[in-house]
Amino acid sequence: MTQDKAEHHVIFGSAILLLLFVGLTLFVASIARANPSPDSAASSATFRTKCAMCHGPDGGGSEVGKSMNVPDLRSEAVQKRPDAELAQIISDGKGGMPPFKSSLSEAQIHDLVSYVHSLRPKK
Repeated sequence: MTQDKAEHHVIFGSAILLLLFVGLTLFVASIARANPSPDSAASSATFRTKCAMCHGPDGGGSEVGKSMNVPDLRSEAVQKRPDAELAQIISDGKGGMPPFKSSLSEAQIHDLVSYVHSLRPKK
């Protein structure tokens, strides 16, 4: 009888460990999908320090930016632009936007382009 109890405990413990393992695997997979780039935190920080003053934290424009008619980065017009065009705008500036080619690396600029494309579309 005690051997049956021991087997039951082993099976129960194994099932719990299996469920824990599957749950953790799914959790890690969901994080990986939510943050496709390992540098997403870095590009988010770059956006906050270089872009959010005018474009706002969500890309929709800050009060300062709206007064200067900056585009909503979530808009279809911006989202459909090719990566190369957005990278050139960030590098060389456009209108009242200053150029960032001297203060950001090429990799940072391309990470910002990816970040801009990841912004939620305007509703």
